[in-house]
Amino acid sequence: MNEKLFEVVEKPISVQEMIKKVERREAGAITTFIGTVREFTKGKRTIYLEYQAYIPMAEKMLAKIGEEVRRNWPHTEIAISHRIGKLDISESAVVIVVSSPHRKAAYQANEYAIERIKEMVPIWKKERWEDGEEWVGNQLENISYPTGKPEIKEGINND
Repeated sequence: MNEKLFEVVEKPISVQEMIKKVERREAGAITTFIGTVREFTKGKRTIYLEYQAYIPMAEKMLAKIGEEVRRNWPHTEIAISHRIGKLDISESAVVIVVSSPHRKAAYQANEYAIERIKEMVPIWKKERWEDGEEWVGNQLENISYPTGKPEIKEGINND
């Protein structure tokens, strides 16, 4: 298969193209998760989000999540695309597709993948509101990046 299963992209994500990456004859279920930009967060009206990433490490971590999914749910296949750049309300920021012989494993693996993305993938966002903007930090929003991104030290293996 030449298609890239784990990628960070700057263009809109096609859900149908993602599904094609995991379709197979032995799969009885394909689940999709589409994370979209919502208009209101914590009572504030969002105008748009801007995502940035340390792309080589982000794609490496997405692939690691794929390995974890395959190990924990045998016979599953998974593909993940995360978009960076400026995203307007309702646009897809992340799409995760999982195929499995049975639906329960596909649902569980998909939920696991989005939680792991938020925990470990070096993607961060800026929220633009009606009255200002802020780099909110990592995806769990528990680490702030006031300068716009984390400090990345050369020569350190972050996995």
